[in-house]
Amino acid sequence: MVYPVMKTIVHKGYDTEQFCRYASFDARLLQDVEARIAGEELERLMIAAAEYTQDEHFGLHQGQIMEFADMGVLGYVMMHSRTVADALAAYQRYNMILCSGFNLDWVVRGDEVTIRLFLQQAGDRHMSRHCVEDMASSLYRLIGRLSNKLAPLTDLRFAHDEPKDTAPYLSVFGRMPRFGGDEAALSMSKGVLDYPVLYSDPKLLAVFESIAKETRDELTRTSSLSDQVMQWMKASFPSFFPTVQQTAEFFGTSTRTLQNRLKEENTSYQELSAAFRKELAMGYLRKPEYSVGEIAYVLHFSEPSSFQNAFKRWTGLTPGQYRDKLRKEPYSFRNMS
Repeated sequence: MVYPVMKTIVHKGYDTEQFCRYASFDARLLQDVEARIAGEELERLMIAAAEYTQDEHFGLHQGQIMEFADMGVLGYVMMHSRTVADALAAYQRYNMILCSGFNLDWVVRGDEVTIRLFLQQAGDRHMSRHCVEDMASSLYRLIGRLSNKLAPLTDLRFAHDEPKDTAPYLSVFGRMPRFGGDEAALSMSKGVLDYPVLYSDPKLLAVFESIAKETRDELTRTSSLSDQVMQWMKASFPSFFPTVQQTAEFFGTSTRTLQNRLKEENTSYQELSAAFRKELAMGYLRKPEYSVGEIAYVLHFSEPSSFQNAFKRWTGLTPGQYRDKLRKEPYSFRNMS
């Protein structure tokens, strides 16, 4: 998803190398097709791009020049799907190829379908304004291009606050959004889901879907489940610390299956969460500006005593004793820990 950002930069008449320097982004990553960056880094780049181009609606405008080719193999799967609903389902299945964490779902109520845009790993956090507006405007544009039919919106909602200039939304969506809500969502007639895709080709769909599935599975296989769970914890923190039930839901499985698969890797959810919290706790305790109570709060313990008991189980020392050791033996103790 970095490539559409660079495409928009060029489209506006700016130099991508200069932008990368401005945004402190390593342009060499663009030469590595296997390279991936964190979702937070993509959001940071979008904000930097808006500042660099002085376009307060950068995400909105980026979505307006999005093409299926910009989405790689996912775009081709969508383009050759049978209906708009099939294309949206493909987006759900293979979106992790583009940007894991950003996704959509939809619900039909009466004669209306509402498509919700969200971050899978965010807890209570919403997507940044530019990212969600890019996603909304590109999705709405691509739905129209898939079917070559009008799909008037009956409602449009964003979680972020209303910007000073709202005029561009009318030309992009055909209606004014509602701002400051609980989620980002587009609503339209449910009949849009059944619109046939103009470019649908079953043979090409089979080819591209096979590539998309292989790519997705390869991304999933690149690390063990325990590594993926640790990454999920890191992505969730500090907004919230996921429970085993939330983790199982995120990986699309039951709690029992998750625990059994982790057992096959000679670990458990409890061991992983303890290791994650232990690593963070040690890092915070090395910083004298943080009190034990503050660290307990940041690590989502119910009270300082719970954190102190847990830390002693992990290390054999209380947080205070650990800090005393650091002061007395700073070099050897840090290497040991």
